[in-house]
Amino acid sequence: MNLAVENPLWLSALALALLPIFRHSMRYSSYPYTAVIPEDALSTVLMWAIRLIGALTITMLVLGLAGLYQTEQTRERIGFGANIVMLIDRSNSMDMTFAGQTPDGAHESKATAAKRLLTEFVQKRPHDRIGVAAYSTAPLFVLPLTENKQAIQAAIDATSLPALAYTHISKGLSLALSFFNNPSITGSRILLLVSDGAAAIDHDSELALRQLFKQQNIRLYWIFLRTANSQGLYDLPEDSRDDNNQAMPERYLHLFFSSLEIPYQAYQAENLDAMQKAIDDINRLEQSPLHYFEKIPKDDLSQTCYFWATLGLLLLLAVKCCEVKV
Repeated sequence: MNLAVENPLWLSALALALLPIFRHSMRYSSYPYTAVIPEDALSTVLMWAIRLIGALTITMLVLGLAGLYQTEQTRERIGFGANIVMLIDRSNSMDMTFAGQTPDGAHESKATAAKRLLTEFVQKRPHDRIGVAAYSTAPLFVLPLTENKQAIQAAIDATSLPALAYTHISKGLSLALSFFNNPSITGSRILLLVSDGAAAIDHDSELALRQLFKQQNIRLYWIFLRTANSQGLYDLPEDSRDDNNQAMPERYLHLFFSSLEIPYQAYQAENLDAMQKAIDDINRLEQSPLHYFEKIPKDDLSQTCYFWATLGLLLLLAVKCCEVKV
């Protein structure tokens, strides 16, 4: 069971549990000659049952005061899924609609749409281990790789808070890749990038990212939430002088990802239906065998001890009320 207590000094009071065994609390009645009283097996059983309840009640009360708990456990899990890190863009433009307007009752922002569809994605994949990171001017660590679906949902909900500032994607990518530094991670390693734009990556950052992508054996998916009339991943400039990473950062980031020599797929989503299709496609593709050990957190058992102690006290009180005065 791997049990432990918060306050070990209370355990010295467990000796009090022996009192009901050696000292009877019921009233004694005197008889002139006990030999004439026939043996009553039922009375003997009830007497020892009452003593045992008293001992257990004291034991539960002391363990509750000592703060009994079950230590952290691990449980082996085997299923079909992947280790997925969601890297979500939190720049100002994500709070706009696909039409580039302020959200109203009829149209939701790209951030809200992303949160809703990512939530559905997580619910369809019960065996995945998922981590969440975000980025704007600086990278934001949100949640490490975990199988806890409640924590994952809370992390996704947090990404819908008001956006911060600009887009610094190289730092965000570096943070997301660091989630896979643990050598014990087995199975597919997926980086899911959700953004509506990009920014130029300097030469030194490119070299560092190339090395990280190769070392971590990553499969990369980019869901590009394209705003109406904005540059796309596959657009070519009308003027050759604009064919550079400063003027067309989305196109050049796509070219950079394509040159990494890793499995890479880009989805250019210009509306909710296209975004839904991209999510469904990723859900269909990433179903590899996954083996990991789930961590079960510490479990406080003091409340359970108090419950049984209270129940024992109520039973003893009921027995005392049934006592007949002679």
